Amino acid sequence: MTVIGCWLSTLLLVQGAGQAPLSEKGAAPTIPYERAAEFMDRTCYVTGKVVLTRNIGSRCFLNFHEDIATRFTVVINQTDFGKFPEPPETLYRDKDVKVFGRIVEYRGKPEIVVTEPDQIVLLNAPATAPATRPAATRAAAREFTGVVRIATYNVLNLFDDVDDPYTEDEGTPTKPREELETLAATIRAVDADVLALEEVENRGYLERFVGVLLPDMGYDEIVLFEGNNSRGIDVAVLSRFPVGPVTSHRHLKFPASDGKAISFQRDLLRVRIEPPGARPFDVFVTHLKSKEGQDDTGLPIRLGEAAAIRRILDGVLAEAPDARFVLCGDFNDTLDSKPLRTILGEGATALTPRVDDVPEAQRISFNKEPYRSMIDFIFCSPAMSKCYRKGSYRIRQGTVEASGSDHNPVAAEFDLR
Repeated sequence: MTVIGCWLSTLLLVQGAGQAPLSEKGAAPTIPYERAAEFMDRTCYVTGKVVLTRNIGSRCFLNFHEDIATRFTVVINQTDFGKFPEPPETLYRDKDVKVFGRIVEYRGKPEIVVTEPDQIVLLNAPATAPATRPAATRAAAREFTGVVRIATYNVLNLFDDVDDPYTEDEGTPTKPREELETLAATIRAVDADVLALEEVENRGYLERFVGVLLPDMGYDEIVLFEGNNSRGIDVAVLSRFPVGPVTSHRHLKFPASDGKAISFQRDLLRVRIEPPGARPFDVFVTHLKSKEGQDDTGLPIRLGEAAAIRRILDGVLAEAPDARFVLCGDFNDTLDSKPLRTILGEGATALTPRVDDVPEAQRISFNKEPYRSMIDFIFCSPAMSKCYRKGSYRIRQGTVEASGSDHNPVAAEFDLR
């Protein structure tokens, strides 16, 4: 990084210090121990009363239930005993505590391995947090009826507060905590089974965002490959359903409309979704080159990307004319533009936009003045279009202040039965 880059990065971190980004410890969700199994492989605060303790020499166990074989347990290894002011088995026995750490599975039960005393906080009052039921949208708790809601959402710079030395992320400030929370509230309101995202910095921060602010939404599948954008923004997919094969086209080379050799500015991501009891379908996610001002210097690249996408989709349809897929994302262009007409195609293999189901006054997916317009879409293959639920195409209107992004989420439903 250059000296100027280091200075700018430091300045942004100082400016963002009061914004409380999603640091692992500061923003982890707090849950009662009864729900620990639901948060496997996530970092949490777990509350409860230690009712049993055992020290077997090599390890000390803090148990929150008499059923020590299947219920949540805290484990402290012998090598860490000396860090505690008293033996852990006496220090925490019959105490209400809050334990911080990553919940992992060991022989079928959830546990946290504690290595430092500050991971366990003694509580003055009994831990009375209710063992609330998971939200009805959680994949494990909802019965799949055959109807799938798919959405796409440009989340506006979902960036962490760590400098990535391999991208030019120094000029993009960390998304403020308040904005993260409004963004999460918008995603909850959309309630998509499969959610395509644009402008995500990396997989790790997306996992943390989901784990901290959307832990009960059932997004157990998180797909993201590092793309080609120099600033570091990527496309991604969250899914409540199992994911099959995934394909990235980030290395593909093709010509722009001016003849220059280019690649996708971000990626064209293809994710196979495998709902239980239904035929699999594919979600393609794209984020085309922006216009970069009134003179639209990005048009040759966007035309090249559009032609490349159409060739890829034609290949899919040539191999399987009944292929079910959607192409969604931020296209940075309107439906009547040459790039989008190229992508939609003509004749028997044409994609269907379905946006006509939305009143014209509500066809706004980029919500920032003076450029309010419809540039985010969900396009359907011919077979997927037959599954579309009439009237289900929705654009949730908002602003950066109200929803956390300068784009509005777009959603549509499909009956796969």
